[in-house]
Amino acid sequence: MDNKIETLSTVTLQHSDELYKIVDTLNRTLKEENLMFGLALDEDDQHKAIFTIYRT
Repeated sequence: MDNKIETLSTVTLQHSDELYKIVDTLNRTLKEENLMFGLALDEDDQHKAIFTIYRT
């Protein structure tokens, strides 16, 4: 069984304290569509966030 995770899209945007709510909602809503969403702080600029969409 192949459990490869494919990155579909990545975007860097201004960090906001509530971005995690969007990511959480997308993950809960679209899990059955084999999509996963990630959010991380940019290591070089803590004021930026990196939003990534994956296919699982």
